[in-house]
Amino acid sequence: MIYKKSKILWNKRAGDLYYKIGIECDALFFNAVPGQFIMLRLANHTVSLLNRPFSIHNLIYKNKKPIGIELLFKVVGGCTKAMSEQKEGDFVHILGPLGNGFMLPDKGSKIFIVAGGIGVAPMIFLLSSIKQKYLLLSDTQFFLGGKTKDDILCVDEIDRFQVALNITTDDGSLGEKGFITELLKKEIKKNRPDIIYACGPFNMLKAVAAISKADNISCHISIETLMACGMGACLGCAVETAGDSGKYAHVCFDGPVFDATSLKI
Repeated sequence: MIYKKSKILWNKRAGDLYYKIGIECDALFFNAVPGQFIMLRLANHTVSLLNRPFSIHNLIYKNKKPIGIELLFKVVGGCTKAMSEQKEGDFVHILGPLGNGFMLPDKGSKIFIVAGGIGVAPMIFLLSSIKQKYLLLSDTQFFLGGKTKDDILCVDEIDRFQVALNITTDDGSLGEKGFITELLKKEIKKNRPDIIYACGPFNMLKAVAAISKADNISCHISIETLMACGMGACLGCAVETAGDSGKYAHVCFDGPVFDATSLKI
């Protein structure tokens, strides 16, 4: 883990309220695994004194060597609005890589990846890491959901991995109309996977966890939540663990990726 003042390489619009920001990094960040995150604070803005958590969207390469990390974010408040206005050459403070990420599947596993809205952010890094390790993604399906077509992100990136892509929107403006979990259930009946990875809104994760449990499928979920410190010190991101013990885990330190069976959701 390292705290570093880093230069912005680019800041590009990725949708109506979405942006991708590239950040030059120290080599330690290149040991990150999919699902890990960084805490970020703007160097030239006083909108917030607190760092904000962002999943690592992918590593940035130049001449086949990693030079930085990319983040995908949505403008939802003052901090992210200020982030969207940052320019190439501006600086940010980043702390990371933090948390526990996804364990890569065994070779030959049939993989389902489920993402809702901005929950797609860590899944591109996951796809990239699986392909880098095993070269092939022929038994992988991606399930991408959003409220409207404006919330369907990274389609071109996913297509480049040549995996089957299933899309739903709540209003039917793109793909099938309905929730992505409904399409997931249908596909499991036809083509049961060995493992499911998911990231997105809590209600989506809750549904994915229930589906995987009912079909006895290994399932790993990445939880999105507010964090103040990112290191388990403030105890503000607690989630209740499974069983009757009344114990809690902390998303920043014990997660953000959890085995779905380990949580009471």
